[in-house]
Amino acid sequence: MFREMRRSKQLLPETDTNEILENGTTGIVSVLGDEEYPYGVPINYAYENNTVYFHCSKAGHKIDAIRKHDKVSFTVIASDLVAPEEFTTHFKSIIAFGRASVVENDDVKLHAMRLLNQKYSPDFMESGEESIRQAWNALEVVQIELEHVSGKQSKAFL
Repeated sequence: MFREMRRSKQLLPETDTNEILENGTTGIVSVLGDEEYPYGVPINYAYENNTVYFHCSKAGHKIDAIRKHDKVSFTVIASDLVAPEEFTTHFKSIIAFGRASVVENDDVKLHAMRLLNQKYSPDFMESGEESIRQAWNALEVVQIELEHVSGKQSKAFL
């Protein structure tokens, strides 16, 4: 169903792809947007048990697209070093494909928000809880159940 990587020698091991998903700070979620134009937007996210979580507003391009069409791609770049003298870039990245949905269960929604708080503001867990409470009614949490993940690295890392 999903294509095999053309340059298979550059394929990252599964442990490395999981590490990138766990430790990355920004991912790009791409959806089928208005008029079926691709729409990719950078997001902060948390990753747990083959699922990516992020929060967003209840209204907007991204959430409208997800409600209309659940198939998405998700990209994280772990390393990106331009080597001008080599006419290349040394990189490590992953791309994942999955199905996105709005989290309806309040316990899962709260768990996802706490994962995000722990990842991005671990020294502020208590004030993070207050922030979650204040924003609760205005936010959506989206989960992406990953169906296929592959990682790639430039030849410099081989």
